[in-house]
Amino acid sequence: MWDSVPLAVVERGGRVECVHRGAVVVADRDGHVRYAAGDPVLPLYLRSACKPLQALPLVEGGGVEKFDLTGPELAVICASHAAEPVHLDAVRSILSKIGLDPSALRCGPHVPHDPATAAALARAGCAPEAIHSNCSGKHSGMLASCRLYGWPTETYLEPAHPLQRRIATIIAEFCADGDPLPQATDGCGVPTFHATVGQLAQAFGRLADPAGLPGPRAEAVDRIGDAMAAHPVMVSGTGRLATSLMEVMGDRLFCKGGAEGGFGIALRSRGLGIAVKIEDGNARAMGPILVEVLRQLGAAGPGETQALAVHAQPKILNTRGDVVGAIRPLVQLKEA
Repeated sequence: MWDSVPLAVVERGGRVECVHRGAVVVADRDGHVRYAAGDPVLPLYLRSACKPLQALPLVEGGGVEKFDLTGPELAVICASHAAEPVHLDAVRSILSKIGLDPSALRCGPHVPHDPATAAALARAGCAPEAIHSNCSGKHSGMLASCRLYGWPTETYLEPAHPLQRRIATIIAEFCADGDPLPQATDGCGVPTFHATVGQLAQAFGRLADPAGLPGPRAEAVDRIGDAMAAHPVMVSGTGRLATSLMEVMGDRLFCKGGAEGGFGIALRSRGLGIAVKIEDGNARAMGPILVEVLRQLGAAGPGETQALAVHAQPKILNTRGDVVGAIRPLVQLKEA
């Protein structure tokens, strides 16, 4: 069993209507917990929070050079993108460079997160395609890895595929010092991994401070982090939380969220990993929680918190557009 704590409340009319519980862990690259709110063993599936790790086989194997991938293209490989035109163009470019087209993507379609793209498809009477999936960048990167290593592209989703076995080993090394993690199937069809908030914090601690990793892997981690921090819109989308965090904080951090209330931050300026799990899976309180955590750590000062106010202090609106409530963070980090 584990203990979760209140991380944020939703208020309406000045009274609490909903409480989001969970855990926040701040850890170094060796998994030593520096600060926490709630239980570090609170479980979660890593989901899209592990996309920077899933890109490592491509980058450390020389795929960026072989396929002449740009910084924005590497960023979209690590993305949960909104299917804005800039994202779709990057995915098409990656696929073209490796001699494939969007028909090779096995991620399945869903309605684009970008309202303009979704509206344009609807006006044209077109259904979303696999390239519109927020995971199509990751899948294009996985296909590039298959081309790089000479592995089959048709079966790249399967847990027994050489790429997925390589990724499972990497994630076990970053999260659990090599111990295999239980697997399930992610929303886009690839394997995902069951871990704890503390293990996710350790993984992002190693992404923040890769100095102890073997040379090629440390260089690959830095290259991924540099691409994500330099091209934040490619990692998420215009105005979205992860984008705003990286735009405001610059190369001091890079970050990646996952479905069902998980989020990881590589705080490069401090060599620390930050991990959050909102237990009920509702990510609407993630902005207030993350900005408050960065403030308590001294990583975000008054200027940064003000620049992030749209995420730190979101309003609850009714169908008329009236402000009827707010989300307020309760998280209190305690030094371990």
